[in-house]
Amino acid sequence: MFRFSSFRDFDWALLGMVLLMSAISVLEIYSATLHTKFHGFHTKQIGFLLAGLVVMFVVSQIDYHKLIDISPWAYGISIVSLLAVLVVGQKVLGARRWIKLPGGIHFQPSEWVKLVLILAMARYLWGLVGRELDWREIGKAFALIGVPMLLVLKQPDLGTSLTYVPVLVVGLFLGGIHWRRALIIVVTFAVLITGIWKSGKILKPYQKARLTSFRHPEDDPKGTGYQVRQSLIAVGSGGVWGKGATKGTQTQGDFLPIPYTDFIFAALCEEHGFVGAALVLLLYLFILLRLIQNAQTAADPPGTFLIMGVTAVLIFQIAVNVGMVVGLMPVTGIPLPLLSYGGSSVIFSFFALGMVMNVRMRRFVN
Repeated sequence: MFRFSSFRDFDWALLGMVLLMSAISVLEIYSATLHTKFHGFHTKQIGFLLAGLVVMFVVSQIDYHKLIDISPWAYGISIVSLLAVLVVGQKVLGARRWIKLPGGIHFQPSEWVKLVLILAMARYLWGLVGRELDWREIGKAFALIGVPMLLVLKQPDLGTSLTYVPVLVVGLFLGGIHWRRALIIVVTFAVLITGIWKSGKILKPYQKARLTSFRHPEDDPKGTGYQVRQSLIAVGSGGVWGKGATKGTQTQGDFLPIPYTDFIFAALCEEHGFVGAALVLLLYLFILLRLIQNAQTAADPPGTFLIMGVTAVLIFQIAVNVGMVVGLMPVTGIPLPLLSYGGSSVIFSFFALGMVMNVRMRRFVN
């Protein structure tokens, strides 16, 4: 299965930018948790990053066509694992999202499903190259993404389930969907979402509150609006240059909720201000542009979709997390890629980058 390739075409520039973001992640987690009960998480993050680097280099050596070939098996295993979460998953704050493994390890299958869906969609679209998608093929694509999405919603985990949507959108776009069919789908979903919202049978009350409280967090400052309100205070108090590392009052005073994961960007804004936040966002932009460039030079359509699938998921997560922090998006619990603390998120990011490197290193292989 392994065929070691030359690292001549390895994207060292992309890796350098990713490592820089990883270093910022470790430093910010250290700073944000210095005077809290979570101090020490930065050392765990270093371990996750080192494991991620190993995963990335290993994945880069496996021909991505072979990964696509095994995607049906991986998809089946993913469905079984999501069902297992609902049955034997560990319940935390009313949700079952993790399976507790020996050694105190918590495995979150829903994070890995994103990778499997990217591979499965690439395999599906590979057989449709050169054709305009008809309704039957569009329906199959929806089913491919919809089944795991519904299982994750059942946990319930609205945030993670939404990260599957970009895979479907970019798949339909690259698959050649006609604009009229795309418009019909958008209108239909708008009607369905309105009906779901009014029915009250799918979204739980706390999920509805999260999806609306960001607009007026002051209406319930100690309840549903607490997280957004504290985040806005942290971001605003940072000013232009910030208060300095380890000196953020909102962060160190434990007012800002989970500053090392969901709201790490708010902690960064408080400590390093507008300038620090702008530099981090600029680094994200360079990473995304590099990914798109690699997609353009892929040897075949499956390679292009793999990279664009990864890019779409990363763009979605960055936009939603940053929007959440500045009060423009609802709180959904989506981590900031390469910056937030967490083993599942870090390993996912580096596995995805390994697939990108994989495609790049084989762009001149016939």
